[in-house]
Amino acid sequence: MDNTKELFVLVTNGIEHEKSSVALTIACGGITSGLKVSLFLTSSGVDIARRRGIDLAHVAPLEPLAGLVADFMGRGGRIYACPPCVKSRGYEASDLIDGVEVMGASVMHRAIQNGAATLSF
Repeated sequence: MDNTKELFVLVTNGIEHEKSSVALTIACGGITSGLKVSLFLTSSGVDIARRRGIDLAHVAPLEPLAGLVADFMGRGGRIYACPPCVKSRGYEASDLIDGVEVMGASVMHRAIQNGAATLSF
């Protein structure tokens, strides 16, 4: 039986706002503390996962966003992007960094039904 607790971090701010870096910093901390952590990107938050766009964000003294995302995913974190939010920006799955899944909110709702905690940025 897996006793790992799950955390879903809902991110609505993108590379233009420091909250995206804060969300990733907290998500990485969750993994460090033993949580199974996933991000669900909506609105401009999908820009966090956009190829090349992610390289533009760095809010000192936090780590560059690209490094935070790489660390998060490298340690087992999962990233989901809202399909209508991706489409409304003219993106396709191929415009997003490797490993990001374009999937509806039902993935988050199932986790919440199973006891996952949530944070929103």
